[in-house]
Amino acid sequence: MHAARIAFLAISTLVSLSLAHAAEHTREPARMFTLVNASDKSVTAIAVGGTIIPLGEPLQGGMTSATVRLPGGGCLRDFRVTFADGQTRSYDGIDVCRFHRLRLASWPRKATGG
Repeated sequence: MHAARIAFLAISTLVSLSLAHAAEHTREPARMFTLVNASDKSVTAIAVGGTIIPLGEPLQGGMTSATVRLPGGGCLRDFRVTFADGQTRSYDGIDVCRFHRLRLASWPRKATGG
């Protein structure tokens, strides 16, 4: 009886892990995504994976937000944000399947390259 319980627990664990792994691969990326500008500078441009996202007007600093439509792609995305003073910041590897909001601040490292 004890061996049957251990076998049942082992099989249950394997099934749970398999289902979790399968669910991970079927996640859908967010189509609409909210950007919250928590910095003290206005955001003038945003690009996701090299695609420029239109803002309409600058996203003012001080906890203002805007919801944008994301281009097609996978779950992990790289955001490149340009502020009104010309500084560019990168937010790499944002999981848009798990999260539907990104808080923009001044702490990420500067983007490299042109």
